[in-house]
Amino acid sequence: MDTHDSTFPLIISVDDHTVEPAGVWQDRLPGKYRGTGPRIVRAPVKDMTFLGGRFKPVMGQPGDDGPVGDWWVYEDLRRPLTRLDTAVGYGRDEIRLEVITYEQMRPGSYDVAERLADMDVNHVQSALCFPTFPRFCGQTFTEAKDHELGLLCVRAYNDWMVEEWCGPDAHGRLIPLPIVPLWDAGLAAAEVRRNAARGVRAVAFSEIPPFLGLPSIHTDEWDPFLAACDETGTVVAMHIGSSSRMPSTSADAPPAVGSTITYANCCFSMVDWLMSGKFERFPNLKVMYAEGQIGWIPYILERADVVWEENRGWGGVADKVHRPPSELFAEHVYGCFFDDAFGLRNLDSIGVGNVLYETDYPHSDSTWPKSREVGEAQMGHLEAEVVERIVRGNAIELLGLTAEGLWPGGGGGAR
Repeated sequence: MDTHDSTFPLIISVDDHTVEPAGVWQDRLPGKYRGTGPRIVRAPVKDMTFLGGRFKPVMGQPGDDGPVGDWWVYEDLRRPLTRLDTAVGYGRDEIRLEVITYEQMRPGSYDVAERLADMDVNHVQSALCFPTFPRFCGQTFTEAKDHELGLLCVRAYNDWMVEEWCGPDAHGRLIPLPIVPLWDAGLAAAEVRRNAARGVRAVAFSEIPPFLGLPSIHTDEWDPFLAACDETGTVVAMHIGSSSRMPSTSADAPPAVGSTITYANCCFSMVDWLMSGKFERFPNLKVMYAEGQIGWIPYILERADVVWEENRGWGGVADKVHRPPSELFAEHVYGCFFDDAFGLRNLDSIGVGNVLYETDYPHSDSTWPKSREVGEAQMGHLEAEVVERIVRGNAIELLGLTAEGLWPGGGGGAR
């Protein structure tokens, strides 16, 4: 592995993404479902907008005029691959909202060997990858009409994730992140346990489930799922936008508004968790916020502690939150960042043990191929042992990796 002759630690990225190959579901679903399960169709785009935090693509018919791209077709859903899904290798001004084909994206987006090569270029040893077509916590299958098929799709994705994307060819360098059937907490718990039995230590979840029409974490509805995570040491990984609603201010606000305040969902979610009582009910539970950045955390912890101290009597939390929220944060919550100099200057107010590093490959915000250089510039004021913890040590401990930073279930002995 290329270390760039640098003393900067090899990165373990806790937020990258995979673009699923076309055959993930067609190769794994029972034959009767292949006509309705997720499949790729090449077709032109008729219309596509991204305003007010809402992405609205309309697929044209094959042969129609318009730019041609590859589209996932599943029940009534038509979802194109876009340049925003895989933007690495393109200049910032070249990245536009447009449909693309597999041939127009960097192969590391979907090919294991090419991904490892791109990780080498970027000083990355290991990476945890969120989905693309299922969306960040599998809500595509929750929104589908046929939940029998949806459950098969969830399991097929997880089998592909564990056995192929993170399989022997990845040499332990790709870390599995399954999804669960969000429409049934009991089924979700079973899927957590099924994957934990094969060494998986993380699961994707929504940062704000009510935005998906699901119960909030203030109810008991999620307890079977949370109990499974608590008992198996499975980390609940929540990515910005995993509620299918990105922060915005109005229906006509340009994407730049939402892009500036993407952390807000993580902020709202973290307060939910800190005031829910779940960390006291499930003492082994850990949660992490992918791509949420960290600079906002100190103030929220300060405010949450004040509210808990001064207002818990009427605030609805006195009977379930028995410790200051900042203490619960220190034991249970991890913030993830790829570009946050302000947060790093205020690390003492967050906690060295509560911060993880990421590269966001292959998205438009990704620091690839300069994640090492960005890290060196922003962490230059920190002691070497602190940098080691942020860049890899905390992730090794949290995700149950080997001392070398590899996933032990993925043939991690070879590199």
